[in-house]
Amino acid sequence: MPFKKNPRKRLSVLSVIMAVVLFIYSCQIFSLQVSNAQEYIAQAQGISYRKAVIKAQRGEILDANGREIAVNREGYNIVFNKAYFNMKTANSVILRLCNMLLEKGASWTDSLPIETTSPYSFTNDTAAVANLKSKLGLAHYATVENCIEEMTERYSLEAYSKAERRIIMGVRYSLEVYNFSVSNPFTFSEDVSSEIMQIILESGVILEGVTINVVPFREYVDGTLAPHLIGTVGPIYAEEWNKYKNKGYSFNDKVGKSGIEALAEDDLHGTDGEITYKIDAKGNILSSEITKHPVPGRTVVLNLDKSIQISTQNALKDAVETLKSRGGSVTGGAAVMMNVKTGAVIASANYPSYNLATYSKDFNKLLNDPNTPLNDRAFQGIYPPGSTVKPAVAVAALENEKLKHGETVFCSQKYTKYSSYQPRCMHYHGTMNLNQAISKSCNFFFFEMGYRLGLDNINKYFKLFGLGVKTGVDVNDSSGLLIEKSSQGGGGNTLQAAIGQMNAFTPLQLAVYVSTLANEGTRYKANLVNKVVSYNMSNTYKTTQPEIMEQFVIKETVIQAVKEGMLSVTEDGTGSATFNHYSIKVGGKTGTSQVANGADHSVFICFAPFDNPEVAVAIVLEHGSSSRTCSSVARSMLDAYFFSDKTTLDQTKPNTVIG
Repeated sequence: MPFKKNPRKRLSVLSVIMAVVLFIYSCQIFSLQVSNAQEYIAQAQGISYRKAVIKAQRGEILDANGREIAVNREGYNIVFNKAYFNMKTANSVILRLCNMLLEKGASWTDSLPIETTSPYSFTNDTAAVANLKSKLGLAHYATVENCIEEMTERYSLEAYSKAERRIIMGVRYSLEVYNFSVSNPFTFSEDVSSEIMQIILESGVILEGVTINVVPFREYVDGTLAPHLIGTVGPIYAEEWNKYKNKGYSFNDKVGKSGIEALAEDDLHGTDGEITYKIDAKGNILSSEITKHPVPGRTVVLNLDKSIQISTQNALKDAVETLKSRGGSVTGGAAVMMNVKTGAVIASANYPSYNLATYSKDFNKLLNDPNTPLNDRAFQGIYPPGSTVKPAVAVAALENEKLKHGETVFCSQKYTKYSSYQPRCMHYHGTMNLNQAISKSCNFFFFEMGYRLGLDNINKYFKLFGLGVKTGVDVNDSSGLLIEKSSQGGGGNTLQAAIGQMNAFTPLQLAVYVSTLANEGTRYKANLVNKVVSYNMSNTYKTTQPEIMEQFVIKETVIQAVKEGMLSVTEDGTGSATFNHYSIKVGGKTGTSQVANGADHSVFICFAPFDNPEVAVAIVLEHGSSSRTCSSVARSMLDAYFFSDKTTLDQTKPNTVIG
C-alpha cells in the first residue's frame, strides 16, 4: 500500500524546529542584553581588561626572638608578555619604552656585552662576548663592528640611528638570552617607581604586550647582620632553569643563592597570584581586582639572636681595628656562640664583612678585596687551634690512663724524648700538674702527653669532640684539616698536634668542641634554623629538635679535673686579665697558633656559667698575636648573652618587630 503523507505530523515537526530556533535566538539575545551586557558595553566604550601577575611574598627570615632580618616590600616590574607582544612592532615599542625610562632616570635589562656609548667596544666579560658571537653565528675573531652589523640585519634596524640601534639591539638580544616565550615572560625593568608604573599602564595601546607586575622585593632590616649566613637571592640561571621549572617557578623568579635564603628556598618561595585591571579607552585605570590571591612563602625563624649577633660583630670589629691601630698585622677574625644544650648557633660573626643591601653593587670590589670579606671565616675558614686543644688532649690522656690524677711532669723547657726533634716550651715551668699545665699553657707537659698517647689516640678524641669532622650545620661548612699520620721524623707531628699545630679547624668546630666538653661528652649537631612557620606565624610546620652527633663517656673525675684547669685559665692563668673579676665563672683556654707567614693567630674558647654551662664561645683573630684581645671579644659576647634583655619568640606577637 503506498505511503500516505501526514500533513499534521509535518506541521508538528516544523513547529518543534521553529521553537528550537526561537529558543537559540532568545538565548543569544539574553546573552547580549543581560548575561554579557557589561562586557559588550565595555567593548563599545573602549574598556579593556588587563591582567598582571602578583608575585607571592617570599617568606621572611626572623631571629630567635621574632625580630625581622629579611623582609619584603612591594614594587613594580615592567614585563614583556609574549602572548600579546607583536615582534613586527617590537623595535618601535622598545625604543619608545626606553626613551620613557631615560626621561625618568630608570634603567632596563641589557645583556649585550657591547658598551652602550660610541665608539662601541666589547665589555670585559669574555664569556658573554664569546656567547654573543656564537649566537650570531660569527667566528671567534669577529669584531664589534661585525656583531653590530649582523644584529642590525637580524633585528631589522636599518632605519634607526646608531644610538637607537644600540638601545634596541641591547633589548632584542636580551630577549634571546632569556629565552623569551609565552611561558617565559621577559622582565624588562625591575623595581620601577609608581609614576613609571602609571605611565606604562596608561600607554597600553602603544605599548602592546608590555605589562606591569606587582612584585615583592627582598629587603634586609640590617644588611650587615650575619650576611654570610643569611645569604642572597638572585635570578634563575639558564643551567638551573629545568630544576626550578619543574617546581612551578617562572623564568623571571628570584631564588635563594646562598646561606639560609638558598637552604630554605622550598619553604620561603610562595605561589603567585593575579590582578585584573579595568582600563578605559584613554588608558586610565578604572578599577582593579585580585582575581587570584597569592600564597606567601613560609617564615623561617633562626636560632641567631639579633642583639647578641650585633654585639659580637661590633666586638670583633673593634678588636681587629684596635690591633691595627697599634701597628698589628691582624687581617680579620671570626667568632661563634653556641647553645651548649642544643647545638643552636646563637651568633656567628666575620670581620671584615659586607652589606647585603649593597652586595650586588659592591660585588666586584668585594671579590677583589685582599682581606676577603666574602669568606665565611666562622664556618669555612680553617686555622691551627693552638693551645685550645690541650683540654681535649688532657681528657684523652686521663681516659686512657696515660696520666694519673695528681701526677706531675717536670718542664725543663726543651723536650728531648726524640733525638731528631726536640721542640721547646715557651717558658721554663718546672714541676707542673694538669691544672697548672692548662692554666699556664705549658707546651712541655702536652708534648709529654702527645708522646704517651700517640697520634691515633689524639685524633680519635679530636674527632669525638667534633674537630676535623663536619658539624652538620644547615649551610656549607668546612670539615677542617686533621693530620692522620706522622710524616715528620721522630714523632714531630704527634708532638705538634698535641699543642694545636699541624691541624686546622673552623671557629664553628672549636665552638662545637668546647660545647661537647661542657656537656661532658655529648656532641650536638650545629644548627641555625629554629622553626618554620606560616607567613603570619599562626601555624608551625617544622621545629628543629636537638640532634646528638656523638656521645661518649668521660669519667666524672676526668671532666672535673679538666674543667678545673680551664677555670684556672680565667681566674689566675693566661685568660685572667680579662676574666679574673668577671661576675660569672667561666671555663676557658687561650691559644696562639704559629703560621708560616705573618704573625701568630690568636684563639680563645670558653664556656659559661662554669657550674651549669649554657653557652660555648670560640674566637679566632688572624695574625692577632694577642690572646688578651681575643678573650675580650668573648667577654663582650657573654655580656650580651647574660646581661642584656632577651625576649622569647612566645612573647612576641605575630609580625611584630622588636627593636
